[in-house]
Amino acid sequence: MPIYHARRGGQSYGHDIGILLMECWNPFPPGDVGNASTYGYPVLYETVTGVTIEALVERGETSAIEAMIAAAQKLEREGVKAITSDCGFMLAYQDTVARAVDVPVMMSSMLQLPFIASLLAPGAEIGVVCAHAGSMTARVLDMAWPERNRTVHVAGMEEQPAFRRGILDEEGVLDTEAVEAETVAVTRAMIEANPKIRAILIECSNLPPYSAAVQAATGLPVFDFITMIDMVRASVARPVFTGRY
Repeated sequence: MPIYHARRGGQSYGHDIGILLMECWNPFPPGDVGNASTYGYPVLYETVTGVTIEALVERGETSAIEAMIAAAQKLEREGVKAITSDCGFMLAYQDTVARAVDVPVMMSSMLQLPFIASLLAPGAEIGVVCAHAGSMTARVLDMAWPERNRTVHVAGMEEQPAFRRGILDEEGVLDTEAVEAETVAVTRAMIEANPKIRAILIECSNLPPYSAAVQAATGLPVFDFITMIDMVRASVARPVFTGRY
């Protein structure tokens, strides 16, 4: 057996990905960033006091910077190999957190936009499905992709009743079948209005449970928080293959 040494400041071991959570009262079904069963590897959660859906998603406020840094540094002390978040609008904290820790940081699924564009033919467009379209401003898109060189269309879920009740209004009950239907409908409507869309990015961390349904309904590549987290995790904690070929 190998010899192990205690890590100063660490209280637990073996976590590959650290996840910064906003303060909210939402159920997280399997497939959601906030459900640990979503992952085939260990993750560690840390809630950031003062970051809420109303403040961040609906009003675009980026307060609680010190709390965000402290939470990220705590995850790093616990030994995580990379850090993410549970809201695409935490993109506003990307540079702040990246400067505060020495592990890879991916605060938003929106960071995948340049990569997605590199996969597509010139002239192909990208559709983004987000929690709140009014908050997905050009400034937010610029933070994710400063040298944006193709059209990005945005469709929001804020007017969808099941999503609104379960996520934005935090009523504590989530009808996953209804939210899946709403997500597919919103995506289809965006594509029908913009037929040059060739890939979909799901911004909201609560929507990956429905990405497969969106993919099946549209026939397009679908990216979300989980595609990003899985990719980065593979880069920092690749499994060792020991079987015979």
